[in-house]
Amino acid sequence: MTVTTVQDEILIEQRASIIRSNDEDFANWAAGYGVIMHSAQTQLRIYELVCLLVTEGIITNKAEAYQQLAALDKLTCAAMWLVVHMTYTKNVFLDGRELTAADFKRQPQGHTGGSLNMVPGYMGYMGVNALTGITRQWLMGQGHCVAAIDAVNLLLENTTDVHKERYNWSEQGLTRFVRDFYSYLVNQQGKPVSPLGSHVNVHTAGATIEGGYLGFAGLYYVHQPMPDERLVAFLSDGAFEEQRGSDWAPRWWRAEDTGLVTPIMIANGRRIDQRTTMSQSGGSEWFKQHLALNYFDPVVIDGTDPAAFVWAIFEMENRLQARAEAVKQGKQHYPIKLPYVIAETIKGYGFPGAGTNAAHGTPLQENPAKSAEALIAFNQGAKKLWVSTDALKSAVKLVNNHNQAGRPKENRVKQSAEKSRVNCPPLNWKQELYNNCSPMAGWDEGFTLLVKENPHLRVRVGNPDELRSNQMNQTLDWLKHRVTQPERGVAEAVDGKVITALNEEAVVSAVLANQQGINLVVSYEAFAVKMLGALRQAIIFARHQKEAHQPANWLSVPVLLTSHVWENGKNEQSHQDPTLSEALMGEMTDMVRVLFPCDWNSALATMQSTYASYGQIWLATLPKLPVPILLPKDQSIKLLEDGAILVRGATEASIQLVAVGAYQLAEALKASDRLKEREIPHSLIYIIEPGRFRVARDKAEAEQLVVEEVMDNLFPDTIKTRVFVCHGRPEVYLGIMRQLDLGPKQTAAVGYINQGGTLDLGGMLYANKTTWAHILYQTAKTASLNPLDILSEKEIQAVTGGGDPYAIIDKPYQ
Repeated sequence: MTVTTVQDEILIEQRASIIRSNDEDFANWAAGYGVIMHSAQTQLRIYELVCLLVTEGIITNKAEAYQQLAALDKLTCAAMWLVVHMTYTKNVFLDGRELTAADFKRQPQGHTGGSLNMVPGYMGYMGVNALTGITRQWLMGQGHCVAAIDAVNLLLENTTDVHKERYNWSEQGLTRFVRDFYSYLVNQQGKPVSPLGSHVNVHTAGATIEGGYLGFAGLYYVHQPMPDERLVAFLSDGAFEEQRGSDWAPRWWRAEDTGLVTPIMIANGRRIDQRTTMSQSGGSEWFKQHLALNYFDPVVIDGTDPAAFVWAIFEMENRLQARAEAVKQGKQHYPIKLPYVIAETIKGYGFPGAGTNAAHGTPLQENPAKSAEALIAFNQGAKKLWVSTDALKSAVKLVNNHNQAGRPKENRVKQSAEKSRVNCPPLNWKQELYNNCSPMAGWDEGFTLLVKENPHLRVRVGNPDELRSNQMNQTLDWLKHRVTQPERGVAEAVDGKVITALNEEAVVSAVLANQQGINLVVSYEAFAVKMLGALRQAIIFARHQKEAHQPANWLSVPVLLTSHVWENGKNEQSHQDPTLSEALMGEMTDMVRVLFPCDWNSALATMQSTYASYGQIWLATLPKLPVPILLPKDQSIKLLEDGAILVRGATEASIQLVAVGAYQLAEALKASDRLKEREIPHSLIYIIEPGRFRVARDKAEAEQLVVEEVMDNLFPDTIKTRVFVCHGRPEVYLGIMRQLDLGPKQTAAVGYINQGGTLDLGGMLYANKTTWAHILYQTAKTASLNPLDILSEKEIQAVTGGGDPYAIIDKPYQ
């Protein structure tokens, strides 16, 4: 029953009172513990839940259930007690004594208020697992609240091996634990000494994302669990403001290919400096109306009570199962009302300073190490949260019933996933060179074959817009847009695998969440830069997994950038942006592979290599328009292996052209034709993966770089002049491939120089001084040749801006 009137409140309290009077175990739990109190409404909900669990045979008797719930109260207080110690103290005493100024850190740090709010939620997650005998996955969007997760995990002995070796529930272990929190110490390799982070990290048991970018968990959760799995997603009201797109979750959820999800918003009403928009607009009632309009089924609970979370998770799963069954029986259709929990609380509940702006970080106004008033406040607040060691041991035993229930511990639930096995189908490699074919169409055909060959893998295609325009016709026709009301004659289906929304963050997150399946993202190059935060979060987390010797098991994710700078001239300059590939070339090359396939066959080779790898992002920028097939199958595979290939000429020649990008290779080939015509010796190299030619920044990255033999063969010391022709901004490429730069007197580079507008390909090349003639002009200047020995006077005038541009480019069709 939801409280709506005064009469409802009286009735609920009367019923709860009757139950308390007739059930001592229930009454003992209902009395609460420390700062944990149970409203009459929560009491009734728990009573109904326990009765149901007994009836279904999930638990044997009510008394054990109430004892487990009472244990949760003690554990919640203890975890909150540890959270405030993590922020403020450098010493921990299990007897709960009052601390002195000398026991406190000189610089307390932590997102303490949010962490305090997360403790009841995460403890409720642990509690429902214990009560039902089912271990669920969890996801937390507010990664800065990691202190709550780490504190509860330590208390419940649910830690990773690294934490287990370093910490335990003793004064020595806890003192080390709180001192490691924001210790800032580094080892000789420049890595943090402490496995505790300011955000969720790979040492946080059960973690799958960092949650450093607020809001992405809200885009992940509905795509993450497999049909036989359950997921609890903790979200924040601040993230609701930060990242839009989570409102669409009911559009995507299907029981046939997705597990049970329970989104829980921790509604504490504050951002960093002020109240959230939700709080200012009317609080939970306003948010309930908003959710209802977006096809959610919202329910409000007491966010200070772990038992309320236990009830909510169980109830939301039951509602979702019932609605899925109704769809199966044909009595309902998608979208179904997706249950959603609003956990009302105040920032930092349970400790002095709760509800203030300061509670976002350190809730006390001053540092107890320096302020007598703050010292008193800390001791008073901590005293209300302290639980004796003996009481905790008994409570932990009641909740840690994994062996009895035959369920995995929470720290193991995601680690059980094995690497997805992929069957690679025969691909349609083009045999006849110089025929014009769209590289995007090649990927489209190859990907469709791959999906058909692997029906055991759940597929997600992230599409912010226009798959057909980007030549992904077969993929779309086979997999179809996921919609709730398919339109006849259009590639749409209720169970479609293509997640289409005009929101780049939402569609890339749908793919990144599908860690047990096969994925693809396709985007206009300019708009894909909006995906950077989500991609970078995944890249960093996977790199940390690798460093922890627990490499990610998910199939590598390809992100295709097309309709790119050189193809999108017909639109304004906002549509001509190579930023994403440039930014991701700055990440570690062993984790993100930034490639530029130049034709159909090299696109297939890239696709084949992508799905043969794990835990990486493969960013491929490739044309959607037809371009000549320049490389046969064997050379395309060799190109992927080596990162570069000799296209023309002899590498011992002193002049070398180096192209990155399909249209750049086309212009470089034209320049090479002229050099050959003028009998000027030279070589032309195509680099598909610039990042492999960088100076390695650590050992792991060094293992990804090109081998010394390739460097010696393709880039010998005999080269005196090197001219780069780049897809993006040339300065970025020179920086990435620093060891190929012969210095400013011997090296030139052309590429995108931030010029554009409503132009065709020729106009874009000319505006950015990247035509074949510009390449030759730079070559002549750098090699100390007379430009007139290579270019005509009319061509030179066009290059230098004093002549007709159409002396060196084709006129557009009228």
